[in-house]
Amino acid sequence: MSDVKLEAINLSKRYDEDTLALDNVSFQVRTGELFCMLGGNGAGKTTTINIFLNFIEPTSGEAQICGISTHTDPLSAKAHVAYVAENVMLYANFTAVQNLEFFVRLGGRTDVTRGECREALLRVGLHEAFHNKRLKDFSKGMRQKCGIAIAILKNASTIILDEPTSGLDPQAGHEFSQLVRSLRDEGKAILMSTHDIFRAREIADTIAIMNHGKLVMMQPAAELASANLEQLYLEHILGSQQPTLEGAA
Repeated sequence: MSDVKLEAINLSKRYDEDTLALDNVSFQVRTGELFCMLGGNGAGKTTTINIFLNFIEPTSGEAQICGISTHTDPLSAKAHVAYVAENVMLYANFTAVQNLEFFVRLGGRTDVTRGECREALLRVGLHEAFHNKRLKDFSKGMRQKCGIAIAILKNASTIILDEPTSGLDPQAGHEFSQLVRSLRDEGKAILMSTHDIFRAREIADTIAIMNHGKLVMMQPAAELASANLEQLYLEHILGSQQPTLEGAA
């Protein structure tokens, strides 16, 4: 079985004659790899994620999850992926445990137990005192932990994270980094969009930069260890050097 879990194959998305949101984007995310997409608003990161999740369909090309096309067989593809949005949408009047039970069962795991929910919440760093509290008083970081706990309980081979550290305080951001690394080490293939250059350098295996719908840089993080990633990012985003695609499969 191939270790490629997420693959974009010549993905393009045109909304109208004047708006090319994605322009022939190709990349792979493998088992045990954390792939970070950097880019500003409108770069194409969220459009790429939305195609993987079948929220929208590509104009051309294909997104695959575990070899399954997301726009021709979306239900089969979604069975292999867990998704955590920037703003986790959960029920404010449900407790943390109730949210986990509801959404994990909705995702197809009807055998999930309350004990498993509590274990997952502890793993993501939500103190036991909050397990039976309603989410209406939770901070963004606490809601984010609940969303990641749901993703863990789904036990999917791939995880997609859209701006997961946006708005988190430094401690919550550090805890998030540790958790994502542990999931990667368990063999999860993780695709993460972010504005956070320093977090990407800290945790990513592969770093890509998107601008105006194009993948303008893609390199193993290890090769960027001695580089000024912030300067590279600015060069590609501001166009002070000719965009190039590096390391594409």
